[in-house]
Amino acid sequence: MTTPTPALSLIYVGDPMCSWCYGFGVPLGQLLERFPEVPVQLVLGGLRAYNTQVMDAALKDKLRNAWAEVGRRSGQPFSQLLLEREDFIYDTEPACRAVVTVRQHAPALALHMYHAIQQAFYAQGRDVTKAAVLAEIWDEVHGRTKEAWGHIDFLRDFESEDMRQQTRNDFLQAQRWGVRGFPTLLVVAGGQAQVLTSGYAELDLLVESLTRVIAAAAPQPQ
Repeated sequence: MTTPTPALSLIYVGDPMCSWCYGFGVPLGQLLERFPEVPVQLVLGGLRAYNTQVMDAALKDKLRNAWAEVGRRSGQPFSQLLLEREDFIYDTEPACRAVVTVRQHAPALALHMYHAIQQAFYAQGRDVTKAAVLAEIWDEVHGRTKEAWGHIDFLRDFESEDMRQQTRNDFLQAQRWGVRGFPTLLVVAGGQAQVLTSGYAELDLLVESLTRVIAAAAPQPQ
């Protein structure tokens, strides 16, 4: 395999409460294992950020069908617990803000937090729109990884105006890049960004596309 240039990196734009992003965690994880030397930057997209409407029957039916398709393609498990509730508001901003909070203070754990929220929401049916639940998930991630968090108070920072603004900045950045759906994976080579995939993609396609970019970015022999 051609050695990537130092300028090569990935930008992953997604939302922890996006079902296709949840499914994409499988091929993405495999891709990052295959190319461990390629850094990845996580940007939160805000799929249903700031939504205030209680989930109605039509949306529940739409989500059941979508989740079934994601499960079929990715093999990821889905709980139906939240679809059985009569009061659930599908607001993805708190989950995105939780990831931004971790990214700010423990960047190496941001992707771990992102995936942990996905597992909690989709596989376990936990309400990740709630600050207390997100704090529990952080404690679980922190306990597994043993990474130093210092003296930062997760809930204090999560509720701060700074984290709210940084989360809004992520949403705006995704819009500026023209990202219209999640997951979107960009590759940056030589200072230029291009789309590796827009939407769910299998590992073989991701490897083929990234290998092509790496080869094109590699210094040519004299």
